[in-house]
Amino acid sequence: MMLVFYVMTKLIILTIVKSSYKNIRIQLTSILLLLLISGFEFARNKSPNEPWFFIQITDPQFGMFENNNGFEKETILYEKAVEKINNLNPDFVVITGDFVHNSDSVAQIEEFKRITAKINPKIPVYYTPGNHDLGQIPDEESIRKYIQNYGSDKFSFIHKGSAFIGFNSSLIKAKLEKPEQEQYNRLVKKLKKSQDAQHIILFCHYPFFNKTFDEPTTYSNIDQDYRKKYLDLFNNNNVEAVFSGHYHNNSLAAYGKTQMVTTSALGKPLGKAPSGMRIVKVYSNRIEHEYFGLEELPDSVHFY
Repeated sequence: MMLVFYVMTKLIILTIVKSSYKNIRIQLTSILLLLLISGFEFARNKSPNEPWFFIQITDPQFGMFENNNGFEKETILYEKAVEKINNLNPDFVVITGDFVHNSDSVAQIEEFKRITAKINPKIPVYYTPGNHDLGQIPDEESIRKYIQNYGSDKFSFIHKGSAFIGFNSSLIKAKLEKPEQEQYNRLVKKLKKSQDAQHIILFCHYPFFNKTFDEPTTYSNIDQDYRKKYLDLFNNNNVEAVFSGHYHNNSLAAYGKTQMVTTSALGKPLGKAPSGMRIVKVYSNRIEHEYFGLEELPDSVHFY
């Protein structure tokens, strides 16, 4: 950056020497504009080691408060969340499932999509499906409808040197042998290709477990007979964290080197945490994350 200013300064001096008096003002104005543009370009292309952040929200679940008889409360919460997201301006947003309470409700789906569209288009939004988006046992038709409404049931991308992968945990929970194994094989390939990434972070709807690896199988976790298969894959491939939802409460755990982060609902809470979202800070050597109720969110994100 200093070299840019040195060269531009020399150019200004040469311009003054070689120009007539009446042209100096115009030429100086042009050069100052070039300096300003250079400064903006330098700020935009910051070092890849500069910390940054993204936001996870989960379970807005339109229709849950009133058992599918309305969704006014969900609308208020989600519109407030979108306003907060736009003000904070994260690098991207991930929504980990249960967008609606009834996957057959066109009104719920359209309201979710209407408000999501208010997120600044410069902020990418990624989705992973929940059980209320696909049904408790997904089939070809429910997956087709999901893709029609929201796009793919999976994603993967590299951002600022880190790898991010979203997958369909409903296939695992429902024990759908063929699609589950196909997804597992795809994850194996994606993780193998991501080993040079600064961080590897995964997203899904169902938590694999909430408190302890050997906790009993319940509605709120992945069945025990599938846990070790996936968690060993994650731990052996340097997955730093798995972010999920579904539980409508917060829970933090770990399996080996992998953090298991369960985030509470933006929609109706079922625990002590208020409706809110999780801010995830990404540093070159670590990630940090914190859950905030909508009324507790900061005006800006600071790094230390």
